[in-house]
Amino acid sequence: MLVPIAPSDRQGRLEATRLLKMASSTHAYVRGNTVKFYEWLAASPSAALLPQGPSVWICGDCHLGNLGPIANADGQVAVQIRDLDQCVIGNPAHDLIRLGLSLATAARGSDLPGVTTARMIEEMVDGYERALSDEADAAPEPEVVRAVRRRALGRGWKELAAERLDDVAPTIPLGKKFWALTTRERDALGRLFENEAVRDQILALAHRDPQDKVRLLDAAYWMKGCSSLGTARYAAIVAVGGSKRVPDSIALVDLKEAVPAAAPAARDAAMPADHAARVVAGARALAPHLGERMLATRLLGKPMVLRELLPQDLKLEVDQFTKREATRAARYLAYVVGAAHARQMDKGERAAWLKILRNHRGAGIEAPSWLWKSVVELIASHEAGYLEHCRRYALAQAG
Repeated sequence: MLVPIAPSDRQGRLEATRLLKMASSTHAYVRGNTVKFYEWLAASPSAALLPQGPSVWICGDCHLGNLGPIANADGQVAVQIRDLDQCVIGNPAHDLIRLGLSLATAARGSDLPGVTTARMIEEMVDGYERALSDEADAAPEPEVVRAVRRRALGRGWKELAAERLDDVAPTIPLGKKFWALTTRERDALGRLFENEAVRDQILALAHRDPQDKVRLLDAAYWMKGCSSLGTARYAAIVAVGGSKRVPDSIALVDLKEAVPAAAPAARDAAMPADHAARVVAGARALAPHLGERMLATRLLGKPMVLRELLPQDLKLEVDQFTKREATRAARYLAYVVGAAHARQMDKGERAAWLKILRNHRGAGIEAPSWLWKSVVELIASHEAGYLEHCRRYALAQAG
């Protein structure tokens, strides 16, 4: 029998869960420790060698799990960046390094040889540069990505509810992932879904009738993610149109607290001061399918990002690469990131950034030394950090 989690016990349980997740593998440690990445960036001598790209919105946490199929308001699906918590206006080279580190640790987790990792970094650079070139076609979609995108296209409410809620009924089952709300939280969520801007955002999806009513059916505190564990997060089910008992449709809404980004912003960056507004602005620049579905709001004094979850939104799970899939995925995913950066640049900026990148490369398609050295240093740093994390975690459990 599951013991209900009291609101006063949330932070301790969230932190324990985060530490456990990060101890599961080096790749999980990398995904859950954005701060360590930027600590390295600030301290490493190699960081001074990084090329300075044009100041554009960057993901700031560009690892494999933050890329995947995303549906827009009309249900069209594309592979884009799917998590923008860390987004800032900054140096696009930071996203390349973060993606390279994630690919390299995923390859190590799949027991692939170092030669394959080297090829992945080379293919990644080629895919990214292809996105900046006006003449280049899109990088070919690897089977590991195509399979997830195909699965996304055939999904509906039943698949979404079964995956997210473990139940297809329009209720949120309290238990391991979903915890009871305080009276204050429930009242605040009730008021939020009566807000005109929130109602309009939900009705903008799937060609819903703009005159429909939006009614809150159920809500809970949501224990989700890894690096974000410890920030406020809620799941809400709302009825759209019809009556409360027989609505025209059901929507599952994610409300996530927006916190300061660890990623360094460009010195002259003009970004919203409100962190939720920053996340939404970055999403609209980097991942239009997702950005158009997001709204910056506030709940109990905290900046929150609200978005309806769609059945087509899926995460890429590529922890078990083959050699061929690894290099193809590296090329394609870097192309996706490059396209997100490139759409913010004019033709001259793209050409100038492409020239800088190519000037830092050797003969053939050899990866630039700044990227390779950065990834190698980061793997060593994160491997040591991961082992130390596991040691501390084991000692804490023994105590």
